[in-house]
Amino acid sequence: MPQTDRIAEPWGTRTPYGPGTSWPARTDTFLADGVAPEEVDRWVQSATILHSNGDALDIAVRDGQMVGVRGRVEDRVNHGRLGPKDLYGWQANADRDRLTRPLVRKDGELVEATWDEAMERVVSNTKRLMAEQGASAIGFYTTGQLFLEEYYTLGLIAHGGLGTNHVDGNTRLCTATAAAALKESFGSDGQPGSYTDIDHADVIALFGHNMAETQTVLWSRVLDRLAGPNPPALVCVDPRLTPVARAATVHLAPRPGTNLALMNGLLHEIIAQDWVDHDYIDQHTVGFDDLVQMVADHPVERVATICDVPAADLRKAARILGTGRRLLSTVLQGFYQSHQATAASVQVNNLHLVRGMLGRPGCGLLQMNGQPTAQNTRECGADGDLPGFRNWSNDAHVQDLAAVWNVDPMRIPHYSPPTHVMQMMRYAEEGSIRMLWVQATNPAVSLPELARVRSILTQERLFLVVQDIFLSETAQLADVVLPAATWGEKTGTFTNVDRTVHLSEKAVEPPGEARPDLDIFLDFGQRMGLRNKDGAPLVTWHDAESAFEAWKECSRGRPCDYSGLTYDMLRGGSGIQWPCNEDHPDGTERLYADGKFWSSPDYCESYGRDLVTGAPVEPTEYAALNPEGRAVIKAARYVVPHEIPSEQFPLQLITGRTLYHFHTRTKTGRARQLQAAAPEVWVEVSAYDAELLGLVEGDLTEVTTPRGRLRAKARISGIRRGVAFVPFHYGYWDTDAGHEPGGHGRAANELTMTDWDPCSKQPLFKTAAAAVHKVGDGDGSPAPAPSTGSASVAPGVPATAGGPEAVADEDLSATRPGGVR
Repeated sequence: MPQTDRIAEPWGTRTPYGPGTSWPARTDTFLADGVAPEEVDRWVQSATILHSNGDALDIAVRDGQMVGVRGRVEDRVNHGRLGPKDLYGWQANADRDRLTRPLVRKDGELVEATWDEAMERVVSNTKRLMAEQGASAIGFYTTGQLFLEEYYTLGLIAHGGLGTNHVDGNTRLCTATAAAALKESFGSDGQPGSYTDIDHADVIALFGHNMAETQTVLWSRVLDRLAGPNPPALVCVDPRLTPVARAATVHLAPRPGTNLALMNGLLHEIIAQDWVDHDYIDQHTVGFDDLVQMVADHPVERVATICDVPAADLRKAARILGTGRRLLSTVLQGFYQSHQATAASVQVNNLHLVRGMLGRPGCGLLQMNGQPTAQNTRECGADGDLPGFRNWSNDAHVQDLAAVWNVDPMRIPHYSPPTHVMQMMRYAEEGSIRMLWVQATNPAVSLPELARVRSILTQERLFLVVQDIFLSETAQLADVVLPAATWGEKTGTFTNVDRTVHLSEKAVEPPGEARPDLDIFLDFGQRMGLRNKDGAPLVTWHDAESAFEAWKECSRGRPCDYSGLTYDMLRGGSGIQWPCNEDHPDGTERLYADGKFWSSPDYCESYGRDLVTGAPVEPTEYAALNPEGRAVIKAARYVVPHEIPSEQFPLQLITGRTLYHFHTRTKTGRARQLQAAAPEVWVEVSAYDAELLGLVEGDLTEVTTPRGRLRAKARISGIRRGVAFVPFHYGYWDTDAGHEPGGHGRAANELTMTDWDPCSKQPLFKTAAAAVHKVGDGDGSPAPAPSTGSASVAPGVPATAGGPEAVADEDLSATRPGGVR
């Protein structure tokens, strides 16, 4: 069986295939040292939890411990493949630093406590604040890594039990714009496309999406198409020379903050050349004339100047996008975390509407997610929205949810839009939010402008609860820390980007007294005495499967309809795409195949917003615009970013990811292969800027913005000039350096700004003005940036490799029992 160093070769061995054929199978396996496949006691079904691709896998268990993983060859998502984080990240579960007992703060220190003592503190503070101030004193900030059943329980307790409007997830930082863009164009969240569109497309466009590092297995699928007969053309929009950009037919590297201008220019050229499906527009859309009028002011020459992109490249990209017969587009953080995020992402939707490229094989659109269960956060109401993609502004939807939950409609807060996390931080800063319960996320590293965030989280008047598996930077600031069980230690479902629902079974026991997040929420609801309007317990379920059954009823008849799914259906085979119901008992591969959208005024999830100001559209205005449930083509003018380069801060800072780490490295930093591949923060600059700054590969630099500074070694890369890139995964050097005035940290978010998109409320991590200065010669070694994603243009920089302990098996002869859809 072939073996490959999957740190050095993160996308594995190629299995080429042509358009319209099935992606060949390849089963990837990695087991702990000294464990042979025949020594595994049992394999337990699950899926990956360290990115949003939803790769199905089996967990190897021996003597009650996890000892490895293998890809599930029968699954529609990955056909047996796994990426580096899948292969090695599971090792963090057994790390010696796991939280095993609750902690409470006494005399300024966190000390071990019983569950009763810890939960009593949480419950007593909740009741006290509810009595003093009401539900507005309580906020919940959750994650993109829990299970569907846990999010739904949290949404019920927070909205239907306590009645607070302050509920959000860290999906606000990665995919809030995905949801917002889908609502604006189609009336509802829900990805139109399918991963199988890669198998059919003759053009694949990636808008601000470094798929090679964020969804490695999906990029393997693209690479296999590129290696096969009749490969697709590839369009990449990214200011960095990523692996995607290196493989692209045309690479557009716009100035950060100009994505909307770029999209307006591409649409201008497509419309001017009449690469337009007029019949589709007439039958299935409204608003095309407004788009024509808006983009008329964005000819290629003007856009080339705004974006600093060659006009010839813009025309070439427009021709590819405008003449391809089957177009697949994906969008991610390069658009979502940048200036005019929703407006730019909506223009990608418009590209597909103008060309009639939806609902057919190869004609797909994926407004991507960044986290494994981000879709469930949005579906279940744990990001502030109402469960089932119901509309906060539609009284009938609120009444319908109240009937499902058996509560009075007025108990469900719908008097104002849900409170996004940046506004929650402001409320906590001002003292109106007095309790914040954080689950499975690390805002002390991941939120922007960290000096401000630390000052908020450490206020005496804020009661901070953190529910996690390690003592993260945020947990170290908490008043109560609740030890949670994680993936592989509990059962539940979660849904990936293309709506594929997977079941993850419990494989091993959690360490010590750690409990599943669902059990913690159920315990809290019981201790709070939360009741429905009949006086019975508000939460009517007791375990994951009964919670799933309750969720099915909540989703019935809504776009994200799970009513036809069961745990038994999800066992043993492939994941299944929602909607799955009586009409679609086997799931639904693509949405909107009939040209009918979930946008009717009485059904839609949102009436939309003004793309420039964020002002909500009134229901009557929306109803007048969209009487027949058509897609809405929305235009927007480009405006200059709020913070632009200056003499003091001449560069633009963008933050991002490496394929070897996830979020703030809480898990991946504890997997030795992953940590060794990307051990420290770095800053990427172009060769042009390096020469101006007197930098060579490996020099120590200080990166500053008006908000803070960090120190990192320089990687001289193919990034566009005028731009500096810093990965966001890394926390403080140490407590003192991270907190003391004048200290320097290594967290990219010491530098980022408190600003967000007016529609999605997603923070802007990619438009800060910055300066880079050399503070010392290098020690002769290069920057710790992986060569696989952040290749140096300097000679002699060694390639990143994992060595013998990163070798994984690749079975290229695997078959798929029962076939893969």
